[in-house]
Amino acid sequence: MRAGRLGVGVVGAGRVGPVLGAALANAEHAVVGITAVSMSSVDRAEALLPGVPVLTTPELVERSELVLLAVPDDQLAELVQGLADAGIWQPGQLVVHTSPDHGVGILAPAMAAGAIPLAIHPAMAFTGTSVDLSRLRDAYCAVTAPGPVLPIAQALVVEMGAEPFVVAEQDRPAYADAVRAAVSFSTAIVDQSAGTLSSIGVERPGRVLGALVRSAVDNALTAADGQSAL
Repeated sequence: MRAGRLGVGVVGAGRVGPVLGAALANAEHAVVGITAVSMSSVDRAEALLPGVPVLTTPELVERSELVLLAVPDDQLAELVQGLADAGIWQPGQLVVHTSPDHGVGILAPAMAAGAIPLAIHPAMAFTGTSVDLSRLRDAYCAVTAPGPVLPIAQALVVEMGAEPFVVAEQDRPAYADAVRAAVSFSTAIVDQSAGTLSSIGVERPGRVLGALVRSAVDNALTAADGQSAL
């Protein structure tokens, strides 16, 4: 591992954590451990981060220079506070969460212990497989951080292969609404269309709709960029 690389601990082996851990490992950071509870999460961790030990959260945080909190939004605040109450956060430690809803305010208990707070949310839908690593190279990540350490968050995103863009602390809820609307609307429309095609006997409706949906979305995105430039 070359100079400047970090020991990374991944809290959460859902669809996001192992993928981002693998992306950081590809950038020559050392993943020192991951937390995993269910058999499916253990399998996912092993597939994307082979040989990386499964640790308890306190063990992992104590060993890590960068802690990646890839947990459900409703668990984040309690997790951060619990680790603070146990005195486990360390001064100078980078703490990154992946929630779209929050900036760095939710990391205040870790900040009080001297940790450096960063919020990084990849604006993409994850499968939890290696497919996501290639998709990440075409993705953008919302970053929120205090001004002096914002370049650290941006650099981590670039190392993972994505493109960073800054979202202000007060704008994170609006950002979260936007990305959730895009995902839920796209999923609902495709499901409805595929169901209709299936009902008239079309086999593999997903493949039939693929080119149509991708071209329609590309056209809509191009139009959206044009509007933003006005």
